[in-house]
Amino acid sequence: MLGNTIGRAFRLTTAGEAFGPALVGIVEGVPAGIPLTEADLQVDLDRRKPGQSEIATPRIESDRVRILSGTLDGITTGAPIGLVIDNEWATPERIAAYADEKDVIKSGHATYTYFAKYGPHRDWVADGRANGRETAMRVAAGAIAKKLLAERGVEIVAYSKALGGIHCPDLSYDEIRSGAESLPIRCPDPGAAEQMLNRALEAKKTGESIGGIVEAIAHGVPVGWGEPVFDKLDGNLARAMMSIGSAKGVEIGAGFAVAEMVGSVNNDAPVIRDGAIRFETNHAGGILGGISTGENIVLRVAVKPTPTIEREQQTVDMVAKKPATFRCKTATDPTIVPRMIPIVEAMMALVLIDHAMLAESQDHRKES
Repeated sequence: MLGNTIGRAFRLTTAGEAFGPALVGIVEGVPAGIPLTEADLQVDLDRRKPGQSEIATPRIESDRVRILSGTLDGITTGAPIGLVIDNEWATPERIAAYADEKDVIKSGHATYTYFAKYGPHRDWVADGRANGRETAMRVAAGAIAKKLLAERGVEIVAYSKALGGIHCPDLSYDEIRSGAESLPIRCPDPGAAEQMLNRALEAKKTGESIGGIVEAIAHGVPVGWGEPVFDKLDGNLARAMMSIGSAKGVEIGAGFAVAEMVGSVNNDAPVIRDGAIRFETNHAGGILGGISTGENIVLRVAVKPTPTIEREQQTVDMVAKKPATFRCKTATDPTIVPRMIPIVEAMMALVLIDHAMLAESQDHRKES
């Protein structure tokens, strides 16, 4: 299986399955001399972990991360940072519960495609690497990236922009920042958050699930991050977001709304503000030509409904090649949108710090 590494100057490689012994991560490119402890990473892991509310799966995982290498007395050494998160839920009894359904396609999951690609030796327990459990290691590494970005004056905030067809109204960055962590929905508008919660509880009651939209904003990104042509900043961000299992679409800036605009409206007019070149609007989402403009980078991720639901669904047995039915017997979330937020932030941070380091290593700008 290839494709388990992201980044160039700041690089993350992960391994581990949903019901394997542990999740493992190797982070390369972290400079020496940076204060870093497990507590720094645990904050975001606690935001992602299950069991936080009545609309989250009751699966119990402490998601305690351990740093195995790359630090000495709480300071990075410049060596690769080794991370591990033990899987506490993965008991023999729970693994055995999947055995009688291992040949049945679970609708909305990667069951069939993994079987077609890897054959009968694939990890059939909760679909192995395709399970959202693997994202815990992304969040741990993303916390390191966030720490390095903060040193550069960059902050990332994500929140529930929409859930089950209910949308958060447009708010200022400060309003979003101050209310983004409001549990359990993580929507900064109280009225919309209440409606979203009721919609999620309604779905849970009927054995259904709902999707939504996560919006992420990177504040303080300077002009000049991004590599034109094949490694555009927006292209790498879109790739990173689409690598998340439940992501089905990405918008940057005005996104698909540009299809209904005229050029004079879509173009962000440049202005001089406090002696610097800025833009009156931000339809570009903070990126032009694959390079950051200095405005907030704004992106949205469409999150599909949780595929694991309690309602019985028609399917087929892949081996016997006959009709079958499937009903979830394990812990599930009626929506994964609130838990997606730290994952989206992590992937955004991984891409941004990678581009920051690339920009710093080959600064082509000439001072006049």
